[in-house]
Amino acid sequence: MSILVTGAAGFVGMHLSKRLLEEGQTVVGYDNINNYYDTQLKRDRLDVLNPFDSFSFYEEGLADKEALFKVFEENQIDIVINLAAQAGVRYSLENPHAYIDSNIQGFTNVLEVCRQYEIKHLIYASSSSVYGANVKMPFSTSDEVNHPVSLYAATKKSNELMAHTYSHLYNIPTTGLRFFTVYGTHGRPDMAYYSFTKNIVEGNTIKVFNNGEMMRDFTYIDDIVDGIVRLLDKPPEADSSWDRENPDPSSSYAPYKVYNIGNNQPVKLMDFIETLEKHLGIEAKKEFLPMQPGDVKATYADIDDLQQATGFKPTTTIDEGLKKFVDWYKEYYSVKV
Repeated sequence: MSILVTGAAGFVGMHLSKRLLEEGQTVVGYDNINNYYDTQLKRDRLDVLNPFDSFSFYEEGLADKEALFKVFEENQIDIVINLAAQAGVRYSLENPHAYIDSNIQGFTNVLEVCRQYEIKHLIYASSSSVYGANVKMPFSTSDEVNHPVSLYAATKKSNELMAHTYSHLYNIPTTGLRFFTVYGTHGRPDMAYYSFTKNIVEGNTIKVFNNGEMMRDFTYIDDIVDGIVRLLDKPPEADSSWDRENPDPSSSYAPYKVYNIGNNQPVKLMDFIETLEKHLGIEAKKEFLPMQPGDVKATYADIDDLQQATGFKPTTTIDEGLKKFVDWYKEYYSVKV
């Protein structure tokens, strides 16, 4: 198959592309290499992919409709995996327009190109952030998600609604994946575990929000990639038993499906920090602060439907995952501790 991976220079995009290439797939990468965080890290991720003969790359943004359509004119694309987006909850408070340009306008362009070129399957990144003010645990895709607490979350919920519209109107099979706190090697520097590591190594104080009373369903990157790959040849079909009087938000009479993809084992933030300290061999200096706007106290993924559909089962423990990340971090930044 020929697979377009948008956000190919990103954290999840690079790891997914590498796995697909190793399995013999043809991957067309697409990424605008924006400066939301260190562009050198993004270039270094691409260096992992460039040696593969079946990898090609376009340095463009999703908001550029002509550039996106050119990819389809020059390549026979079978499946689209849309991972490109403006990420980050807190940054959405500072620069909301970046989220509209990439996550709304950009995703509209993705849907339009999938429609015009009759793509077999569109898989796209949503987020656990869509659960917003919900407190029932674990979070289920059958729960309503109508109370987002950040613009980032609102754009991701919008993507799900937009995808359903195109599944309904044009019969495009669309699968949305609500990612739960992905971490691992070549990760995003704006994520807490990455910035914690940097500050601990440099002897700086780490900021622990909500006084450490947080829980996250941390999910290692290899498990996330495995879940995506398992879905490639499983495009959703119309659910003939879908009940219009009691509608399930995660499925439809149209070829549309939304899954949680997480570890299904939330971890206390303080336990996470202690594990990181153990592998670094350094005790962190901590500053305990109140909850930040747009943040949530806990995330916990119900992944039963993904397990039933694909056999997906996360296997990486926090201890194993953080050790791999710390080992990579030390090597990448030439850190000696």
